[in-house]
Amino acid sequence: MIRTRTRTEDDPRVGAWALLPLGVAAAAIALAPWWLTGARLPLQNLWAETATAAQMPVVLLPFSQYTVVQVFAYLVVGSALAGIAGRALRVRGWGLTLLLAGILLVQVTATVQTALVVRDGLQDRLESTLYLAGLVVGTSLSVLVGMTVTILIARAPRAGALLGLAVAAIATGAWLGAVLSRGLGHDAFAAVMPLLPWIAPILTGAAIAWAGLNTVGRVLAALVSVALVWIAPALVTGIANALGTRVLLRSPGDLADYGLGVFRMALLTPELALRPVVATLVVAAIGLVIRAVLRRRAIPAR
Repeated sequence: MIRTRTRTEDDPRVGAWALLPLGVAAAAIALAPWWLTGARLPLQNLWAETATAAQMPVVLLPFSQYTVVQVFAYLVVGSALAGIAGRALRVRGWGLTLLLAGILLVQVTATVQTALVVRDGLQDRLESTLYLAGLVVGTSLSVLVGMTVTILIARAPRAGALLGLAVAAIATGAWLGAVLSRGLGHDAFAAVMPLLPWIAPILTGAAIAWAGLNTVGRVLAALVSVALVWIAPALVTGIANALGTRVLLRSPGDLADYGLGVFRMALLTPELALRPVVATLVVAAIGLVIRAVLRRRAIPAR
């Protein structure tokens, strides 16, 4: 008897080599809004020559102490898009490696090109070296986080994929903020800005509903996801406020203390901390109810 090969959940749906350009495309799509709106390097405090914003060189990433959250968002969103595509296509083994290689090809190229341009334009002093090193290290860590997100979303069981989606949801809120701030006028962006903090809770709640809560691992992943939604806004606020305070940049100890102080205040202020948590739980609850109803309707009556 000849057995025909049936498709299993682990069977790839596309040829492995097609996943290399897929990774490239996902990373490029996330960076495209930056590239298409000029891609001019933000003004630098340590720039060697006086220059206006229009005179700054073109770079593939917006290196600046004021845009570290944006860089994180551009990189992680690209990795998340690749992970979602990979899960839909059921990648495995060599295919996943090629998917990651495609992402890295874009993101490492962007990091190296930007670092070289910034290095050539900065003043020749120790502060410039430390400044650039800090940006490169931070960007490299963002790339590593993105790789982890891709692997979790593409190949992990639903509990692991949920964690990757939660990180991606947080990055997506920052990504939309960066895109809209460049693509909209000041008044239009001010009008939509109050909506941006709700992006991560809504997406995370939807991810929890997708994963479900029918195993211990998924319940734990859901709790961690809710914690991330609670902690992430406070962390972003602390980092943005610390790095945006130029007077503290020459004193790393004072900079860290100030950032930690802002982080604690944002984390423990009920009107700031509770809203994203409650929103996540509400969206997750609605999604789980809808999922249960649809599943019940799908069960044929006996």
